[in-house]
Amino acid sequence: KAAPKKKAAPKKVAKKTARKKTATKTKKNKLGVKNSLVNNINARKKKGRSRPKKKTTIDKKQYDQMQDNWGKKK
Repeated sequence: KAAPKKKAAPKKVAKKTARKKTATKTKKNKLGVKNSLVNNINARKKKGRSRPKKKTTIDKKQYDQMQDNWGKKK
C-alpha cells in the first residue's frame, strides 16, 4: 500500500514591520565626493589629477565670487 499523503504544513506569514527610515545619503560622483565645484577640485588634487593654472576650467573672477559665499548660511 502507498503511504498516506501528509498534509502540507501551514505556511508562516512574515509579520510586516515598519521599515526604519535611513538617513538619505548624499549622491556621490565618480570621484567619490558630493557634487560641488570645491569638492571636485579637492578630490582631483588628492588623486594627483589637478590641472595646471594655464589649463584651468574656472575663471579667477568666478572662483573669487564663490569664495565670497563660503561660510554663509542660507
